[in-house]
Amino acid sequence: MRLEAVGKAYPGGPPVLVDADLELPPGEVVSVAGGNGSGKSTLLRIMAGLSRPSTGTVSGRPGVVGWVPDRFPPHERLSALAYLRHLGRIRGLSRRAATTRAAELLDRLALVGGSGTAVRELSKGNAQKVAVAQALLVPPELLVLDEPWSGLDAAAQGTLVTLIGEVAAAGGAVVFTDHREALSRSAASRAYRISAGRVLPVGSEIPVHEVELAAGDRPEPVDWRALDGVREVTGPNDRLILRVAAPDSDTLLLTALRHGWTIRGLRRLGGGGPR
Repeated sequence: MRLEAVGKAYPGGPPVLVDADLELPPGEVVSVAGGNGSGKSTLLRIMAGLSRPSTGTVSGRPGVVGWVPDRFPPHERLSALAYLRHLGRIRGLSRRAATTRAAELLDRLALVGGSGTAVRELSKGNAQKVAVAQALLVPPELLVLDEPWSGLDAAAQGTLVTLIGEVAAAGGAVVFTDHREALSRSAASRAYRISAGRVLPVGSEIPVHEVELAAGDRPEPVDWRALDGVREVTGPNDRLILRVAAPDSDTLLLTALRHGWTIRGLRRLGGGGPR
């Protein structure tokens, strides 16, 4: 599957994606990282065939696509097993095969509450397990997952990594998004990041800034690792060293100042010298 010069823009707004080039051969696991609003979901919807690009072309999309959306319908009255059986039947499985496959996936993902629980009554994390299971009922040739680890417990996160590996080993292509770049790189054979609408290989074209922060008199707590582009956070709580992708460093600095932190230093790694 190949995306060539793909762009996406919505009426009245700036481009979401700009000249995205990406190739996804069989057996490849590709991650796409980026902050909220960076265009990750838009890119995945285009790859899955749920949205058309404004410019560019998509070719080679396989016939069987498994799709895990970032928001799973929470008000389904059917039980988890009945819901998956129904989807399996729609996708061409016999009732017995659909039931067996659904039960297997729910068991592997350790659904809490039991397969007879209505989907609407499941917690967010357990509803996410059902979302993952429905995408795998029929072995996908292309598996597309949008923030699939969101809400999953630690055991299910590990199971999902295993399931992704099984799809790739069977010759399926996998692409997923996650805002945590460390997790993305650990589960993928190739990693990309969306910055200013452009899809770039991680660590290639994006320079990194090292920011030194010191706590002020009464600093407010900040989840630094959740900020866009943050690669690493080290140091004691009152004096931190952060490494952040250069396009996101201004946002990080503004966040630090607004929360009562002092900027002690900023330098570009790999050249450019201190600033």
